[in-house]
Amino acid sequence: MIATALAGLGTGLSLIVAIGAQNAFVLRQGIRREHVMAVALLCSVADAALILAGVTGIGTLVERAPVVLDLVRWAGAAFLLGYAVLALRRAARPGELHAATGGAPVGLRPVVLTAAALTFLNPHVYLDTVLLLGSIANQHGPDGRWVFALGATAGSVVWFFGLGYGARRLAPLFARPSAWRVLDGVIAVVMATIALSLVLGG
Repeated sequence: MIATALAGLGTGLSLIVAIGAQNAFVLRQGIRREHVMAVALLCSVADAALILAGVTGIGTLVERAPVVLDLVRWAGAAFLLGYAVLALRRAARPGELHAATGGAPVGLRPVVLTAAALTFLNPHVYLDTVLLLGSIANQHGPDGRWVFALGATAGSVVWFFGLGYGARRLAPLFARPSAWRVLDGVIAVVMATIALSLVLGG
């Protein structure tokens, strides 16, 4: 069970640790030290809810039609391979994660609404959490899927709170293209490995 939880943790982190609007916003709020708890909590809870929806929904479909799992497994493997290719491209041409530090203080409501929009209006979040993590979780059986989901959720909590509260120290590092080259290279390897495990797992 520990191995399953660690697999969920690693997979969850691999999917969310990438340059994107949501992470840039969390970093920005962390640098400003403004509503960091609310932003990190919203992102973590949103991920947990979507992961739960993926595990529950796909699990129900599999019970009624096992062939659905095969279809999702192959779709997930294809998506992961595509994700790995994109990560390799980012590693070859690394970008920078910029976060503005200036400006007047912003109230809690607009900050939370912005974080929610960046989370739920991104179509990739549904592919990553509901479809992909849900399908991978169900590869671990009826009981193991919940352990995997718990690990994936823990990955979200660790990342968002770590990014938000560690932003002042992380910002200089992530502003260096070389740091993103290493990070994206690792993500590409992890994604390709998981895709291979899905294919061979059938």
